[in-house]
Amino acid sequence: MTCEHAGLDTYDMATQQGTSHHYTRQEDDTYRRGESNFRYIWQAECDPMAQLAGRVLEMRAADWVGTPFTGDSPSHVPVWRKPMA
Repeated sequence: MTCEHAGLDTYDMATQQGTSHHYTRQEDDTYRRGESNFRYIWQAECDPMAQLAGRVLEMRAADWVGTPFTGDSPSHVPVWRKPMA
């Protein structure tokens, strides 16, 4: 089995900055490298920021397939909506 894509994230917990690193095999067997930077936020920061922006919590899940969010969840996917005027 060959690996067509590998990805990993690095985090700086002090600054809450992260970088996603991606390596993708090309047809000529070379690899293309890509990065994207992001800021990590805690749930305790996410909720007040969304509320300050006038959003209403629609649902909260542990992942993109909708697994229920619990205190043991390793990730957090909140869905916020903008109320109708």
